[in-house]
Amino acid sequence: MYEDQWATERRRLEKGRHFSGPDGLRPRWRKAVFTRLLDVLGAGLRVTPFYARGQANALNLRRVELALRLPGLPSSFDGYRILHLSDTHLDVLPELAAVVRGLLEGAEVDLLAVTGDVHGDHATPVARSAGLLGEALRGIKVTGAQLAILGNHDSQAMADQLMGMGFEVLVNRSVVIRRGDGRLVFTGLDDVNSFYTGAARIALDAEVQPAGSDDCRVALVHSAEMADHAARAGYALYLAGHTHGGQICLPGGRPLVTTLRRCRHGAVGLWHEGAMIGYTSAGVGVSHPPVRFNCQGEVAFITLRLLAAAAPNASGLHCRLALLPVPVWAPRLLPDAICGGHR
Repeated sequence: MYEDQWATERRRLEKGRHFSGPDGLRPRWRKAVFTRLLDVLGAGLRVTPFYARGQANALNLRRVELALRLPGLPSSFDGYRILHLSDTHLDVLPELAAVVRGLLEGAEVDLLAVTGDVHGDHATPVARSAGLLGEALRGIKVTGAQLAILGNHDSQAMADQLMGMGFEVLVNRSVVIRRGDGRLVFTGLDDVNSFYTGAARIALDAEVQPAGSDDCRVALVHSAEMADHAARAGYALYLAGHTHGGQICLPGGRPLVTTLRRCRHGAVGLWHEGAMIGYTSAGVGVSHPPVRFNCQGEVAFITLRLLAAAAPNASGLHCRLALLPVPVWAPRLLPDAICGGHR
């Protein structure tokens, strides 16, 4: 079975001396050096008042509401509601589980999409991370599919944990969601930042999808690093995470580090690649040190709308917090100055 072959290859990559991305191999020692620098930063912060402030920032999540107009969206999917979560890392800061649960309490969505990095601290068992995610999701009603992919912090064992929670884990494959007489195709990839294989590129290829070429398609990828490939394959929407929005940013929200090696215009928020809309979540959780500055974590509710409906207000913001009006975006009206998109 493909799943068995993937699991064997994933475990091999996890034990290897190099990380693998679309741009080639890179030695693991580079990440080890970066991680050590973060540990030093964290140790320094702990003896300052900034550490408590940074943790308080990390626990102050926002609820983002987006309405996106997708080309080719079947009329039966107009109003289709997706909860997008990424980089939960709840084992790093367990108090976040209650915060997320409070934000989601009483909400109802058609589909739940988790775009990787449920795990955070490698010293913590993956079952602990998955269990905290289950607690955080206890108050929300998902009427349809629960889809998940793996991130660079997730080992192959996380797939088993997520499937045990009722998720369909997409590893370089697609699933067709039907509603009325319409269908929407979701393609999920294994992490491409650290565990890339040629199977990810093949999975995005329009010619090997299980549905016809006219289907509206959504890509679930842990990072934005396959955005150009997905756009060429005709995807309408690309959902990602990985960057935490920078986690520690300059005033104004400019990330100091994104760890993206390509497609860096997709580092955070709404962006586009040709006609494809992309959204990169700032993430729910944090990696070490467990702080945020000038960068708020989030849960994102995305409502799909028909492209043929009334034009959006081009002067509005990409997204608004809950309780504020929700703008509707079409790809042709996303300004390059904001998105930095490629054409």
